[in-house]
Formats: sequence, C-alpha cells, structure tokens
Amino acid sequence: MKYTLLASLALTGSAIALAGCSQAETTQETAEGVDQTGLSVTNARLVLPAVAGNPAAAYFVVENTGDKNLAIRSASIEGAGSAQIHETVQMNGEMVMGEMGPLMLTPGEKATFEPGGKHVMAFDLDPMLAAGGTTEMTLTVAGGKSMTANVAIVAAGDDR
Repeated sequence: MKYTLLASLALTGSAIALAGCSQAETTQETAEGVDQTGLSVTNARLVLPAVAGNPAAAYFVVENTGDKNLAIRSASIEGAGSAQIHETVQMNGEMVMGEMGPLMLTPGEKATFEPGGKHVMAFDLDPMLAAGGTTEMTLTVAGGKSMTANVAIVAAGDDR
C-alpha cells in the first residue's frame, strides 16, 4: 500500500510538471505571434526595379497604435542583401534622396512611405523575388523590438 501511494504521488507530480511545461510552451508560442512594437503596417508593396541589378523600393503606411512614442530605426526585407530607410527632400531647388535617421511616431500618428518621399530601399535582390509574389519586411524600433509585415511584390510601373 505504501509503495502504491508513493507511485501514485510520483505520477501525479509528473503530470502536473508536464502540464506546467505544456502551458509555458503554449504561452511562449502565442507571445511570438504578437506585435510587441505597437506598429501597424498597411498597403505594403515592394516595387521591383525597371533595370535588373538596381535597388527596389518599398512603400507602405505605418501607424503607431501603441500608447508610447516610437522611433523606427531600421528596416530589413527578406530576399534583399540590405535595406535602408530613405527620404527624398528638396535642397537648393533640387530633389535629393538619402538615408534618413530614426522616424519618430507619437501614439496614433501615421507616416506614409511613398514615391518622392519616405521609402525603404532594398539592395542586392534575390532573383526569386518576382512580381505577383510576397515577401516580408521587418521594422525595428529603438530598444530593439521589431514587427514583421507581409509585402506584395509588384513590377516597375505597376504601383499606381
């Protein structure tokens, strides 16, 4: 009887321990699918270059849906060797494009990445990126948190 009670307690303890592990794994898996930055991206598309070997450009609308100021520090695009956040501005009567610093967004604020303004340049494209497909873009904010959005791939001239 004594051994039966000990065996029963041991099995119950093992079951409780396993249930605890199972719960922790489920919680962790759920947390990985949640955007931790407070950013929302809509209308995202990667416009392929008209000339092979040139960079592509990503356009989208990003919104700070959180309750704290956020600074977008960098972007990456799956299938691109590198990516940079750029902005086209007027300087001395000329339009000049260059890499921009962090983009600050207050809660509820939106920023539009569009031709002739803010955009993400994608360099060294994988030939597998083809019009009609999709890829992923990851935006990283100050503090290291990031969010990933699906991006439609469109041919040059089709982004109207």
